[in-house]
Amino acid sequence: MSGHSYSTAAPLPRGLKIAHGGEERRPAGLAGPLLLGASSLVALLVVWAVAEFVPAAHVRDATLLGHFLARDYGSVHSLADHLPRLLNPLLFTLWSVALVLTALARERPRVALAVALVLALAPLSAEVLKPLLAHSHLAVGRAQVDAASFPSGHSTAAAIVAIGAVLVATPRLRPAVAALGALFALAVGAALLVRGAHMPSDVLGGYLLALMWAALAVAGVRISERRRSPGAIAG
Repeated sequence: MSGHSYSTAAPLPRGLKIAHGGEERRPAGLAGPLLLGASSLVALLVVWAVAEFVPAAHVRDATLLGHFLARDYGSVHSLADHLPRLLNPLLFTLWSVALVLTALARERPRVALAVALVLALAPLSAEVLKPLLAHSHLAVGRAQVDAASFPSGHSTAAAIVAIGAVLVATPRLRPAVAALGALFALAVGAALLVRGAHMPSDVLGGYLLALMWAALAVAGVRISERRRSPGAIAG
C-alpha cells in the first residue's frame, strides 16, 4: 500500500461559507438591519413629536433655519437652487434605473429588486406622511415652509439614492461611494435650508425615513439569500 494517504474534505457545517483566505464565517444576520430599521422609525416619530409638541423645539428649529437664511453665501445660493433639481421626478427615475441596472450587471438580481422597491417607496412614503404629520412652523425671514413639510421629500430622495448607490457598489468601491453619497445627501439638505424650503427637523426626518427603508432592503435581501441557500451571504 502506498505511503500517500488520500482523504475527502468533510462538508462544511450548515450555515458556514468559506471566505477569501480560507476563513469561515456565518451568513450576515438579520438582527442588525432590523434593529436599524426599527430605530430609524422610532427616531423619525420622536423628531416629529418633539417638533410638533415641544414649544422650545419650535424656537430651536426656527433659530437654526434663521442662521442658514441670515448668511450671505454668494454663488452658493445659485447652487442651492439647482442642487435639489437633480432629484426632480425625471432625473430621480434615471438615477434609479441606473442603480438597478448596475446591480443587474453585477448579477445581483435580489439587490436590484430591493433597490428598485425602496427607491420607489421611500419618496412615496414621504409624500404620504406629510399631510398626516403636518404641523405649524414659526415664521422665519423669507422662508416659506408649508405646514405639511415633514419629512422632506428631497432629503429622503437624496439619502435613498446615496444609500442605493452603496448597496449596488462593489465592496472595493463602497467606502468611496458612501463618502460621496453622504456629501451629496448633506449638500441637498443644506440647500433646502439655504433656500428656506424646509425646517431642519424636516430634513432630518427625510434622512431617517430613507435609512429605515434602506435597512428593510438589506433585511429583505438577506432573507431572500437565506431561503435560496442556507450558506449564502448577502453582499
